[in-house]
Amino acid sequence: MVEVWIPYNNTEVVVKVPDENFLGIINGKEVKAVDNPSEVISNSIDNPVSGMKLEEIVKSGNKIAIVIDDETRPSPSHLIIPCLVNKLNQLGIEDDNITIIVGSGMHSSSLDKMKDLIGEVYSKRLNVVIHDCDSKDLVHIGKTSLGTEVYINKYFANADVRILTGDIDLHYFAGYGGGRKSVLPAICGIKTIQQNHKFLFNPNSRTGNLDGNIVHKDMKEAALLADVNFVVNVVLNPQKEVIQCFAGEMNQTFLQGVKLVDEMYKVPIDETASIVIVSPGGHPYDVDLYQSYKGVDSVLNIVKDNGIIILVAECSQGYGNAVFYDWMLKYKTITNLKRELKRKFVVGGHKAYYLMKALEKVKIILVSAMPDYYAVNVFKLQTAKSVNAALNAALRIKGKKSKILVVPYAATILPILQEK
Repeated sequence: MVEVWIPYNNTEVVVKVPDENFLGIINGKEVKAVDNPSEVISNSIDNPVSGMKLEEIVKSGNKIAIVIDDETRPSPSHLIIPCLVNKLNQLGIEDDNITIIVGSGMHSSSLDKMKDLIGEVYSKRLNVVIHDCDSKDLVHIGKTSLGTEVYINKYFANADVRILTGDIDLHYFAGYGGGRKSVLPAICGIKTIQQNHKFLFNPNSRTGNLDGNIVHKDMKEAALLADVNFVVNVVLNPQKEVIQCFAGEMNQTFLQGVKLVDEMYKVPIDETASIVIVSPGGHPYDVDLYQSYKGVDSVLNIVKDNGIIILVAECSQGYGNAVFYDWMLKYKTITNLKRELKRKFVVGGHKAYYLMKALEKVKIILVSAMPDYYAVNVFKLQTAKSVNAALNAALRIKGKKSKILVVPYAATILPILQEK
């Protein structure tokens, strides 16, 4: 037996795979974390990859707006914010003139989480606001070439200097997270997000692709309309530790991070499997089913048709999105669901579309803390109490000789099947 430990919330669970079935573990490159991430971040801020330095942008007395990721992202804001704030203080910016905007997009967040996101000291020192995509106080800043009306957070729009922070990683329809995504969807209005996300049906709007990706194009144009002055983005290893930081002008900074992500997380493989055991990567990727789906999406191209994906994700917050739940109940066929999404796009409905599309190709066995009622009756999944019980069930269905792949950090990597 081969024992493989895979992330589950903040711990790990072990799966035992028979030697004769085991094809291997798919991981990104093993990259050691930097010894002093704060020093690396500070050096990056002082030496941007492109564009002007903060010294050339910031003037004493300026009002500064800094966007951070919410708690559904692994971005180490607790490391980035102290480095940025210390630099701004050195440039004559007082704490009262710095506003932190939690770029929650359509997620919900609360000020109670700020101690975890940016640390207790900075959560008290700085002005902190949670972005509300339904707010009546959003500012209209223009329209993209694709027709998206861009409404953004008023604190960001009205600031003298606008800074984005976050991590760059793979994303299943924007191509990559980071950079421009900290404007759209992070601090945009619901109408803007809905218009942008309609473009996910385009075949080029997929994981790890920017070429012809109109979701990305639309996001980039929205961020340019928002007049972003400076970006601080990190790239993390699968253990969510900092391995590099890029800062400076938005587009070139983002592309430098994308290049590193490709080197680390696009993994060539030679053979598909009948059974793929997958974890999104533990917390925060497996906080709910809505977030955990990213792990499924990453491995769909390496599991055989009519194969089985075993999704190991705690889902401590259940399914995570009310629209996702409602649409899975309401629509019985993917054709009807897709038609409705095209008629009136609703965030959450798109995740129902992706899940139903995946279920046309594979069975999914979920190992989680979510009640079976939701997993089975609403989301059309099978369930198991443990990953080993799930594997035994999968082998009974697909046969005792079925080949098995294990992907422990699927939300952050992209297996690429090599053409023969």
